[in-house]
Amino acid sequence: MPRSGHRLRIATAYTLASVRRGSLGGFLPTTDGREVFAMNRHRVVVSGIGVVTPIGIGREDFWEGLLAGRNGISRITLFDPSEFRSQMAGEVRDFRAEEWIDRKLARRMDRFTHFALVAADLAMKDSGLDAFPFDGRRAGVIIGSGIGGTQTIESAHAELLAKGPRSVGPLVVSRVLINTAACVVSITHGLKGPLSALSVACSTGTNAIGDAYRILERGDADIMLAGGTEASVSPLPFAGFCATRAMSTRNEDPERASRPFDKNRDGFVMGEGAGVVVLERLDHALERNAPVYAELAGYGNTADAFHLTAPEPEGDGMVRVMKEALRDAGVAALDIGYINAHGTSTVLNDKIESAAVIKVFGDHARRLKISSIKSMIGHLLAGAGAVEFSATVLSVSTGSLGSDLHSSDLIAS
Repeated sequence: MPRSGHRLRIATAYTLASVRRGSLGGFLPTTDGREVFAMNRHRVVVSGIGVVTPIGIGREDFWEGLLAGRNGISRITLFDPSEFRSQMAGEVRDFRAEEWIDRKLARRMDRFTHFALVAADLAMKDSGLDAFPFDGRRAGVIIGSGIGGTQTIESAHAELLAKGPRSVGPLVVSRVLINTAACVVSITHGLKGPLSALSVACSTGTNAIGDAYRILERGDADIMLAGGTEASVSPLPFAGFCATRAMSTRNEDPERASRPFDKNRDGFVMGEGAGVVVLERLDHALERNAPVYAELAGYGNTADAFHLTAPEPEGDGMVRVMKEALRDAGVAALDIGYINAHGTSTVLNDKIESAAVIKVFGDHARRLKISSIKSMIGHLLAGAGAVEFSATVLSVSTGSLGSDLHSSDLIAS
């Protein structure tokens, strides 16, 4: 890990967020046309973390799991996977919504919304906002999902086929919609400021955090809850992903199936869960004596414009997004000490992502610390970026890195 005052960065396949240590040092000005904006924008910090993952619920349990190398991947229990090509996943085991949420309210929501609401509640408590009289008109939420209420879709469709259209209840629509998670969090906590729900596949959680960051640095809000959620370990979406042949079939050894950057990787392992963080303007956080885990210093967002699922072979989008985040933060590649990689354990992504890191960082890439927590929790799809952002922020604030399992024979690059 870098010495105190140095900067660490979070990277995913399509987005990269720059995070400073909790020392909250001043901005380094850029040398291009964005210099004036960079010097006048509000500084943004992370003041709360809430996660629901296969290795732990809540900041402390999750972080202990990462440090201990806890493995959350096993044979699927949410449905019978016997006829599926891939038969394992990172499930949030023993999750009972009614233990966290009012029973009547929980019945009105799908599992992906349960995850988001619990993660948001945990983030609010972690930041102290649950006991602080903040101005709800200056607080907003951006929480996305890739697929939404898949379990509701499956159960409602079965009901439709068995009993006809009049058997389908009015709550089906709200349970399915991707924006329901953000709306429920907004209603629960009185967040009356900016509200949005993104759906950009694996980048959803990170993009939500990046968009919330932009809102705060412009001064359009004081507080933003941001993240992503997914609960797609159910037959229909799981069968679709199996059909892409991008998922691991190492069914005889599920705990070692997700192996990012390993030569013997054979595909990703699906996971489920949610990550929500509290982002806050620095001046607002200091005024209420809030906990500050790290400062968010820069953000990038690009598209490959190449294929719906496969990365562009030269890693063009990955290269440009890392450079954009560095430029936005006003720092050089040599200032970076750690990358939390997208690292899906697929043949294409890991090879191209590794090459992209080398293109951006050159010889310095050999000195970088790089890891992917998907080896422990699987790929949380829309929830991945926010959970991995949380892991990196905890690394920044504690000076420690979690384990990286199963990557014993690394690819050449």
